[in-house]
Amino acid sequence: MGTRRRIRALLAFGGVAVVALGVGGCGGADVEGAPVEKKAFAFSGGALTIDADNSELEIVPADIKDVRVARQVDGWVFMGDGPDAVWRLEDGRLTLRVECDAVASDCDSVHRIQVPRGVAVTVEDDNGKVTADGFDTALKIRSDNGAVVVRNASGALDLTSGNGEVVVEGGTTSGQVVARSDNGAVRLSLSAVPRRVEAVSDNGEIDIALPKASYDVDGRSDNGEVRIDVPTRKGSAHVVTARSDNGEVVVRNAN
Repeated sequence: MGTRRRIRALLAFGGVAVVALGVGGCGGADVEGAPVEKKAFAFSGGALTIDADNSELEIVPADIKDVRVARQVDGWVFMGDGPDAVWRLEDGRLTLRVECDAVASDCDSVHRIQVPRGVAVTVEDDNGKVTADGFDTALKIRSDNGAVVVRNASGALDLTSGNGEVVVEGGTTSGQVVARSDNGAVRLSLSAVPRRVEAVSDNGEIDIALPKASYDVDGRSDNGEVRIDVPTRKGSAHVVTARSDNGEVVVRNAN
């Protein structure tokens, strides 16, 4: 199961310290080789919230009426329980959990989610990368610890990562994009002239590639070079804000 590793756990029993060494046979979680489980959830409505923890998420729209999830879960625990996987959909909220409660553990999972077309999606992921591809409805995605990647979108985007890069690419034509990272780069590439783009990073570079047009640009960095390579015009209907506390800021024409 992947690279072997040694685990050292210091346990206290009645004041006596016990050191457990060399649980090397456990190895690492191998989620790619794990069995695939599938489930369909009855769904109605125009909005879905995905509430996940400790999982990578891959989300796409599809010509379906229900919400379909395929998951792979793998891992091990030392002196504890898990991995225990939970999935449920109630009141428009899809909850996905993988829990390992142990002295030492290595648990991993990936959930691939199909959403009915026309449904607006909100994602709240505490720990894991989130990828969304092909949405023409609004997307609001937050990952506390993981990258956020959006491709081929046309609806409004509101994207945040607490610790990871935020990337918009592919044939994305969204008219409004808000992207923030507390600790990571923000890289946006748009295929249609947007009305509004806001990119903010506390600690990372910002790179925005835009179709040819005149933009009202506010580009700033407290600690990094600022380069504005698109035509600019104050009062333009196409507004771009790009700010980094610590990193280069580039606003350029798309290739």
